[in-house]
Amino acid sequence: MAFRQGARRPIRFLIKELNACRQPKNDFFCRAYGADQLSEVKWMEHRDPLRSVFSRRFSTDISASEQMNLIRQLRERTSAPIKDVKFALVGCNWDIEAALKDLRKRGVVLAGKKSSRIAAEGLLAVAQDDKRAVVIELNCETDFVARNEVFQHLASSLARTALSVERPVEHIQAAFPFGPEYLENLNIKLDHPKLSGETNVQGAVTEVSAMVGENVKFRRGFVLSTTSHGVVSSYLHNCPQPGLGRIAGLLTLEVDDRNASLDALQRVGSSIAMHIVASKPLFLSKELVPDEAIQSERDINKSQAESSGKSQMAIEKMVEGRLRKYFEEVVLLEQKFVVNDSINVKTVLNELSKEIDSCVKIGNFLRMEIGEGIQRLDVSEAPRNVVNAA
Repeated sequence: MAFRQGARRPIRFLIKELNACRQPKNDFFCRAYGADQLSEVKWMEHRDPLRSVFSRRFSTDISASEQMNLIRQLRERTSAPIKDVKFALVGCNWDIEAALKDLRKRGVVLAGKKSSRIAAEGLLAVAQDDKRAVVIELNCETDFVARNEVFQHLASSLARTALSVERPVEHIQAAFPFGPEYLENLNIKLDHPKLSGETNVQGAVTEVSAMVGENVKFRRGFVLSTTSHGVVSSYLHNCPQPGLGRIAGLLTLEVDDRNASLDALQRVGSSIAMHIVASKPLFLSKELVPDEAIQSERDINKSQAESSGKSQMAIEKMVEGRLRKYFEEVVLLEQKFVVNDSINVKTVLNELSKEIDSCVKIGNFLRMEIGEGIQRLDVSEAPRNVVNAA
């Protein structure tokens, strides 16, 4: 009797497995892949449940140590989550090359499902040459993924790709914003052992999204060019490695004398770029502050001053003093220089002009921060603090 009861137990277990496999809506592979995503092997297993159960339950070809070794190898090659790696290997009968292809196919589907999730973390990447600088924003869902080497490699590659694009003539003399559509169909070379090599930008973003298991988006970018004799300077805050960071400051410094040395401009430009990151200027000069903003600030200050009960003359002086303070807060040339707060940025430029014996001016500037305005519908919108010189 005991023998018959012991023999019936695995039979009941086997029947339960077979019944589960006969129902496609409950099948594990159907849930994970969808019927249209099943590989040939999985489809045969789906059509032949008995073969599937026996091959999975009673196969002794791969030892536990070999399985762990294959999981480790595929993890190193793809950076995919361990559960996805193991699932792909089991489904492909521990054929690592087949599992690699399977992960990439399934990754495209899974990346599409993640695309609606909010991605407000990530990195800014900067690439530049003598006359131009490009900054791009690559987003992910967590800071943990932003520290991933594959994610960082993609961000740097996107910036270099954007820098290599020949811009239309009408964009050469202006700061130029661009969105994901500007790059998504361009070829990009990913010189990284875990990535597939040469593909287009959209395919590269999808591949990395599948690897890291999060929504990854190339959100926006900006090109800054110097239109005359000068330099483009940049500074990145919170740098995990050169060319990457969470906050970026960029500007162009231009000099009238085309024979002037640019070494001093590059040195001072780097300091002003750091100042831009720290001080968050909105406008280059007082002349570029909109009249509406000035009048609004004046009305607010006047209302506050009138509540003090002082004379009209004193109120006017208070309003003008507070308006000067407003300019010192939002206008780059009027701000106290972060390196030496006894002078403002305008004085820094005047001293640099005397040093090289030629007038130096700021052409354009830009400050970008990862995730700023992430809820806006138009994610490729130019940052509000990008201005052109008068």
